[in-house]
Amino acid sequence: MSGIRRVVVGASGSPGSLRALRYARDLARAHEATLIPVLAWVPPGGDLADRRAPCGYLRRVWAEDAEKRLQEALAAAWGQIPADPPVQPMAERGEAGWILVTIADPGDLLVLGTGHRGMLAQMIYGRVSRYCLAHARCPVLVVPPPALAREISHGLLGWMFWHRPLTPDRFLQDQGEAAA
Repeated sequence: MSGIRRVVVGASGSPGSLRALRYARDLARAHEATLIPVLAWVPPGGDLADRRAPCGYLRRVWAEDAEKRLQEALAAAWGQIPADPPVQPMAERGEAGWILVTIADPGDLLVLGTGHRGMLAQMIYGRVSRYCLAHARCPVLVVPPPALAREISHGLLGWMFWHRPLTPDRFLQDQGEAAA
């Protein structure tokens, strides 16, 4: 058994994170480690809006929605949660970078997916990977985006691709079109 006891992976549901989920599963199997997919979420309007008008009901709805999005991302990546390696999914409230480095301990491996390649997109979306690289107490592995994502990441087509809702049906449909 290797020194890696857990593989923590960001699971936002983006094409980059789906690829990272698959890669992390393979790494966890190879190292006989526990796989921990993590979806970090923040309330609509941010924490400041939630503090101004707190509502327990809405907090429960947001948490349930995050759990649902995590399960959809796992289904899109794997079809079903694998029996090997052991998987412990987590949906945690907070900024993604902070949540990921807080969960990942020394002795773990933190796996992140990348995606958005345009200059503006890197400034906006690259924050999580930069934060994790700067603050993680464990090794960080960044998985490059799928080839299709690299090809269409610029322009209006790229914007429409990255900002569409990702569902398991949509992912399977896209996989069928890519194979044809």
